[in-house]
Amino acid sequence: MSELSKIREALQQAAQINTDPSGAEYRSLSIRDTIQLAEQYNLSRRELEIAALEEGIIPERYQRSIGTVGIEGQIRLLKSSVGVVGAGGLGGLVVELLARMGVGSLVVVDNDRFSDSNLNRQILSTEANLGKSKAEAAARRAVEINGAIEARAVAQRGDALNLVSFLHGCDLALDCLDNLSSRFALEQACAELKIPLVHAAIAGFVGQLAVIEPGRPLFASIYGAVSESDRGAEAFLGNPAATPAVLAALQVNEAVKILAGLKGVLRHKLLIVDLITGETTSIDFREQHS
Repeated sequence: MSELSKIREALQQAAQINTDPSGAEYRSLSIRDTIQLAEQYNLSRRELEIAALEEGIIPERYQRSIGTVGIEGQIRLLKSSVGVVGAGGLGGLVVELLARMGVGSLVVVDNDRFSDSNLNRQILSTEANLGKSKAEAAARRAVEINGAIEARAVAQRGDALNLVSFLHGCDLALDCLDNLSSRFALEQACAELKIPLVHAAIAGFVGQLAVIEPGRPLFASIYGAVSESDRGAEAFLGNPAATPAVLAALQVNEAVKILAGLKGVLRHKLLIVDLITGETTSIDFREQHS
């Protein structure tokens, strides 16, 4: 019997029959069995989870996602690599949600350290880790949530000289930055790497979201030229706790749709979310790319 056949047989034997909230039965694999089988067959936990999904066996940790992304979508997420540039109010929660969705490899880029003013909104910021690296805290948190994925911290400022190398091998990047020069550099890096960029920005009770495809830049249309201050409206309006949480969730939602091959990706548009009025506005940029 080949090694692959042995793994498949072991997965079938370990699978348990469970019932989902709708009453439908499915075959599942516990985290404990995942760890044990991965060690037994000298596989990474991610490889073992992919092998299970290919057999129609759902790692229990993803069961509540399967109805949305499907088994094939979950396999695609596990095989994906994503760069998160910025690990503050947006980026910290983005990393958390990507890890919970089972995105297989994360690269977190941020040179900043936690300070007192981060405690109002940054999910990774605690009184105990003030002064610690945001990128390292994010990478550590990701693997604490999901030991089947990989997370690498890059505790450096991303710029035009290094972002291409930092994001090499990524399938997608997320813009969780707070300054315009780095945003423009990230857009250019993603264009060179030919990967989509999911952008979000926040200021007070307002946030914005866009998916930027390689070869179809949007930042010049959104921001114009980079100003001397290099800062957006958040420098004046601040950032309450809820705004980055809402926009980070929307960012991850777009990333998951792209990576899992789902429909409805927010292409060629800027979505503006106003949390005071509860209204959203969509600006279409397709004419500028025609």
